[in-house]
Amino acid sequence: MAPDGVVVDMMSLENKRRGTTVLWSWSLGHYADVGGQQLWIDVLEETLKHGVAPVSWTDYLYLTVGGTLSNAGISGETFRYGPQISNVYEMDVITGTGDFLTCSPDKNPELFYSVLGGLGQFGIITRARIALGQAPKRVKWVRMLYSDFSDFTIDQESLISHHGRDQDEALDYVEGSLLMHRNSDSWTSFFSLSDRQRLMSLVTEHELLYCIEVAKFYDGRTQTTVDKALEIILKDLSHVPEFMFEKDVAYVDFLNRVRVEELKLRRQGLWNVPHPWLNLFVPKSRIADFNTGVFNNIVLKKNITTGLVLIYPMNNDKWDDRMSAVIPDEDVFYTVGFLHSSGFEDWQEFDLQNKEVLLFCENNGIKVKQYLPNYNTEREWMEHFGSKWRTFQESKAQFDPKMLLSPGQRIFNHN
Repeated sequence: MAPDGVVVDMMSLENKRRGTTVLWSWSLGHYADVGGQQLWIDVLEETLKHGVAPVSWTDYLYLTVGGTLSNAGISGETFRYGPQISNVYEMDVITGTGDFLTCSPDKNPELFYSVLGGLGQFGIITRARIALGQAPKRVKWVRMLYSDFSDFTIDQESLISHHGRDQDEALDYVEGSLLMHRNSDSWTSFFSLSDRQRLMSLVTEHELLYCIEVAKFYDGRTQTTVDKALEIILKDLSHVPEFMFEKDVAYVDFLNRVRVEELKLRRQGLWNVPHPWLNLFVPKSRIADFNTGVFNNIVLKKNITTGLVLIYPMNNDKWDDRMSAVIPDEDVFYTVGFLHSSGFEDWQEFDLQNKEVLLFCENNGIKVKQYLPNYNTEREWMEHFGSKWRTFQESKAQFDPKMLLSPGQRIFNHN
C-alpha cells in the first residue's frame, strides 16, 4: 500500500479523538465537528438525530472523512453543492513536521487549502468542521435511458444548469452511466424484473445505452409539491420514450444504496478482489470525442468492462481553485469513472484498457485530469498539477520537509 512508507490506520483514533458533534452558530447555521477517522455513514446517522445532514456526499459511505477530504469527495450532489472539500469550514491537522494545527480560510489558510484535495501529502486530518443542511425524509429517484449520446449530454448539462439554491427548481442529484450487455450485472438491480427484458432488448438493439439518474429530495413540507416540481424539471428531456423509471425511497436508503450491492458481492466472494479503477475529469468540449474514441472504439470492442461506468457533469464554479484538487479548465466538465472489479488472474487486462484510454486522450489532445491520480514520474505529477505544482511544492517544503508522508504515491519519492 505504501512501499517504504507508513500506512496510518485512522480507525485507531476512534477512542482517542472525537466522533461527530452537531452544533449551531449564527454565522454558520448547523455544522458538525467530525473526527477524521469517522466513516461518513456514522456522520449521517449522528446528524440525522438532529434533523440535519451534510449536503455533499460520495456514492459509498463507508469511507473516512479524512480520506475523502484528502481527495475531493464527489457524487451526484457535486454539481449543486460542490465536492465535499467545498463544504468544510475548519480542520485540525497533524502536519509532517509534527505540529498540531487548526486551520481555516482565516487561520493557517496555506495549510487549509493545501490539505483539501492534497492527497495526504501535508498532514493527517484529525477533525473537520462540516457544513450541514436540513435533512430530507425521502427521495424521488428517477432513471431515464438514452440511445443518443448527444441527447444524453445536452440533457445532463441542462439539468445541472439549474443549480441555484431554490429547492423547487433544481434537482439534488444528477449522475449518468454507460449500459451494455457486458456490465448488466452492475445496473439491472434498480429495475423491476418485468422491465429488465425490455431493457435488455433495447441494449441488444443499440449495443451502448446511456442512463441519466436523478434524485429530488423532499420532506413533509414539500411532499405535496415534489411530483409537480419533478415533472416540470424533466418535461423537455429527450430520453427514449417509455424508458423512464421512478422509485420513492427513504433518504438514508438512497444515500446508502451502494451498501446493498456491497453486501451482495461480499456474499458471493466478489468484494475483496482487485479494483483496477480509472477515474477521469473530462472537459465538456471533448466529451463527444471521448465517447467515440473510448466508449465506442475501446470499451465496446474490447468487451471486458463488467463494472459500473459513470458519466456525469459538474460545474467548475462549485470548486475552489485555491485548494490542491485539480480539475479541467472549463465551466463544465464530466467525471468518467470505470469502476472495474476483476479476478486475481485478469486484473492486468483492465489495467491495459485503462492505459489505452489514457493514451487515446493524450494522442488526441483531450486534457483529462485523473481523479484519485496515480503516476510514476515527477514529470507526470507536474503535468497533473499544472499551474498548482509550484504551490504544491512550496506547501510540501513548509509542512512536510522530510517527506514523511510521501512514500507510496511517488509524488516526491520516485524510487
